[in-house]
Amino acid sequence: MLSRVAASFYWLSRYIERSDGILRMLKINYASSQDSVAGFTWEPVIQIFSGPDEGLIEKLKNDSRAVLKYMVVDKENTNSILNIITLARENARSVQEHIPKDLWQCLNEYYHTVKEPKIASALKKEDPIGILDVLIKQVMLYYGTAEITMERGQARSFMNIGKYLERAIQSIDILDIKYGPTNNNPNLLTDITYWKHLLQSIGGYELYQKTYRDGLEAQNVIEQIILNNDFPRSVIYSVNNIQRYFDRLKNNSNVNDYREISFHIGKLQSNIKYSSVKSIGQVGLHEFLTQIKDDLYQIGNSLNEYYFANS
Repeated sequence: MLSRVAASFYWLSRYIERSDGILRMLKINYASSQDSVAGFTWEPVIQIFSGPDEGLIEKLKNDSRAVLKYMVVDKENTNSILNIITLARENARSVQEHIPKDLWQCLNEYYHTVKEPKIASALKKEDPIGILDVLIKQVMLYYGTAEITMERGQARSFMNIGKYLERAIQSIDILDIKYGPTNNNPNLLTDITYWKHLLQSIGGYELYQKTYRDGLEAQNVIEQIILNNDFPRSVIYSVNNIQRYFDRLKNNSNVNDYREISFHIGKLQSNIKYSSVKSIGQVGLHEFLTQIKDDLYQIGNSLNEYYFANS
């Protein structure tokens, strides 16, 4: 497979996964903003997807409708859903001859849906939850179509490596930024609503209820998001799948490149697999998550160097 083609599949999938994470986070946080107007702030969401931009936070004034417009349809925001899906579509267009027609049509429909002027208008005047649900369903439709139409070959492996790399980074960012304020406000550690919203924003609340019978506790939330092999958005689940799909790329022509990246993935996988909430606490959660994220970036950089020819 040409490096340009491999890179397009990888980035197509990263952009789709990023849009899914943003939409789910916006939906839960908007609902939360309606429940507890006084103590609610959009700052963590803006920080996760746009960085620590004080000017931007001041400009949006914690206005829920303004934040939704900025995150979904603002052309000036490089991480808005509109811009992300435009980039995903450009990557898909460059490999259109390699993807099933159904998948291209599905992505095209997602693009045209988010591009419709009525989306911006509805976010301003109507119930935003309904609009976000429409867009989330577009992502689910895309993933379902990809699952049943994509050939089980290298293209799908690059797509899944991109998806799980992006997902792991998102889960780390969300946990790190949401856990940070507990250092200055220990009361948050026992705030059930706080942890419930965190789990809901990454689709983990129902699994948590089935797994833990003692109510919501911060330590259990950390365990589920980092170490739970059955949680599709946990860090270990994502890294296991990066390893799984990277293994399928091995062939006689790339043994040395494969071995180096495989070593990095395996080392990261072992580091997480043999950690516990207690050992993570001894290192420091922020320090542990920062190291894991650095390792994921290193894997992404190595893929760019060895498989995408810095494309």
